[in-house]
Amino acid sequence: MTVEFRIESLSSIHDRERFYCGVEPLDRYLRELAAQDVKRRISNCFVALDDVGAIAGYYTFAAASLPLTELPPAIVRKLPRYGVVPAGLIGRLAVDVKFRRRGLAGAMVMDAVVRAARADPAIFAIVVEAKDESAEAFYRSLGFLAFAVRSSSYFLPISTALQALAKAKR
Repeated sequence: MTVEFRIESLSSIHDRERFYCGVEPLDRYLRELAAQDVKRRISNCFVALDDVGAIAGYYTFAAASLPLTELPPAIVRKLPRYGVVPAGLIGRLAVDVKFRRRGLAGAMVMDAVVRAARADPAIFAIVVEAKDESAEAFYRSLGFLAFAVRSSSYFLPISTALQALAKAKR
């Protein structure tokens, strides 16, 4: 059986109590704090819903900036000499244990890329913090690049991600 997912903004109609990813801080965040952060405009929260409306996964997305000094020199050479460039931060990313190994995490990252590409003002890159080696491998598999100075932090230029999406659609 194939499950189709749709991704939308978190709202009060979504049942957050049944979500279980196995990481208590991520489960608790969705249940208790995500709606408050959205209301206070700290971050947006997007939920992936299965065909019956159950939350299969979620991610948070917020504004950020990247100091040029933290980017690899090969990237910096192609950018204007501003002190920082605009970015979008995926602060949390979680998939319910019932929906693992279906490509949902990658689909949510690509959803963030598409949202960032449509954003006003412009966003240069998506930034993530990898919590462990498995997360680092996951982000690297999606094309994320390591920062020059931040360990466990990665970024993906929007233009690079959009090129990859275009190739995948061919």
